[in-house]
Amino acid sequence: MRQTKQTSKQKPTTDAVEIIHRRYYEGRPQRTAELAEAEANATVARKIYELRKRAGITQQRLAKLAGTATSVICRLEDGDYQGHSLAMLGRIASALNKRVEL
Repeated sequence: MRQTKQTSKQKPTTDAVEIIHRRYYEGRPQRTAELAEAEANATVARKIYELRKRAGITQQRLAKLAGTATSVICRLEDGDYQGHSLAMLGRIASALNKRVEL
């Protein structure tokens, strides 16, 4: 098991999230930016899924309302998908009688 160096400013911790942050993200702006992007993608995917379910419609029906393919809706609801476009999000929001807010 790898030991991490403790600076005099850091208190030891048993918090797993804090340990991961210190080990992989602290002082690494590129990784922090990638994490923020992944969190944003997951948030968008979760929101589309929740709004669609709340509206009581299938991916196929949402795709038809938004003028796209079912596979596009499926990808958009996947948290790992990185190809969100504002235009497509706007079409989905319109189909669900919602609006996109950034």
